[in-house]
Amino acid sequence: MSSYVDIDVRVRYAETDQMGIVYHANYLVWFEIGRTELLRQCGFAYRDMEEQEGCFIVVTRASCAFHQVARYDDVLTIRTRVKRLQSRTVDFSYEVLSEDDHRIATGETSHVVTDRSGRPRRFPDRYMEAIRPLVATDD
Repeated sequence: MSSYVDIDVRVRYAETDQMGIVYHANYLVWFEIGRTELLRQCGFAYRDMEEQEGCFIVVTRASCAFHQVARYDDVLTIRTRVKRLQSRTVDFSYEVLSEDDHRIATGETSHVVTDRSGRPRRFPDRYMEAIRPLVATDD
């Protein structure tokens, strides 16, 4: 398995602003799409953790740097990596790439694992083991 997961998205008209450029908040939505697809590639859905373990991955920090613009109907690749994985936290990094592999944006999110009431807890072992092979070693 690769150390990253790619998913393609096509920019919808509703995701652009009055100037025809992707509105900045949409990048955070695409990061979430990348994260959830990465977990699926690990063999489980985020919903599995919620329903079976009462385990949630809460965003504690998000950042995004914009390098080029994206526009309506562009096909973008969201490349997601696990930057760091610890017993109670996980950090992801993202690249948004154009069809010709130009970097459109980069970003990171940090998360804490919680129980249903929002108290920090440890990642269940089976999910830690599923994610561990994707932890980036090239940062």
